[in-house]
Amino acid sequence: MKTMFENEVLPDVVMPACPILKILKGQKAIVTGASSGIGKAIAIALGHAGADVVVNYVAGEEAALAVVEEIQRCGSRAYAHKADVSREDEVRDLFERMAGQLGAVDILVNNAGLQQDAPFDEMTLQQWNKVIAVNLTGQFLCAREAVRAFKRQGVRKNVSCAAGKIICISSVHEVIPWAGHVNYAASKGGVMLMMKSIAQEVAPYRIRVNSLAPGAIRTPINMAAWGTPEAYRELLKLIPYKRIGEPEEIGRAAVWLASDDSDYVHGVTLFVDGGMTLYPGFETGG
Repeated sequence: MKTMFENEVLPDVVMPACPILKILKGQKAIVTGASSGIGKAIAIALGHAGADVVVNYVAGEEAALAVVEEIQRCGSRAYAHKADVSREDEVRDLFERMAGQLGAVDILVNNAGLQQDAPFDEMTLQQWNKVIAVNLTGQFLCAREAVRAFKRQGVRKNVSCAAGKIICISSVHEVIPWAGHVNYAASKGGVMLMMKSIAQEVAPYRIRVNSLAPGAIRTPINMAAWGTPEAYRELLKLIPYKRIGEPEEIGRAAVWLASDDSDYVHGVTLFVDGGMTLYPGFETGG
């Protein structure tokens, strides 16, 4: 079968036009791990939709400042803040500075994450602890600070009909086992039940909590899976829709979940995966 990769031309990055409809105008957002990849796309999409954005990063200040510049290009406010989300004191400082500079927080996108892969019997405790600390504990620490802020603020009726929105960036591997990546899959499975449990608890406060679960997305971190025609053909065996996803598609989904258009959506994982969770190995009967 001829793959899309053979016909694809990867163009130079062209900044999109700023949308006329600013559906998040007046809202204040924080996106963790926003200097590259999916986090970068989400931060820019929120900014283009009218939100002021805190661009969190732990490394790559220059890249984070470039994201800030793009958000400002469309008229939204933005600044970069370096913080390790697995450290309680740094997360607290992140939210305190945001309250001081932007005056509120309406949206948290819990995106920061990493992989440290190894066969299970060779995985070190350090590799396990690092991935769990960033991918799961980091989301807990940020969500806790956000919920505290949302409760203090209440519903800001001129801004949103919800007191606050949390979007946890998960993965198809919250439900699909992943040999060789046990720490990562465990962290995302944890994110899934953490998200649902927080959602159940905070719903009476008009705080919405959901997850986005990307499948295969064209980002630098997974270039080995799509960077050659051979790798891309193998990847497409896992994707019924027969193409890789783009970071901007996750950004658009995040804007929708952060907006009042999705106000009755609560405690769910939205899979953006081209059908990967349909288990394409069974499409011909297994």
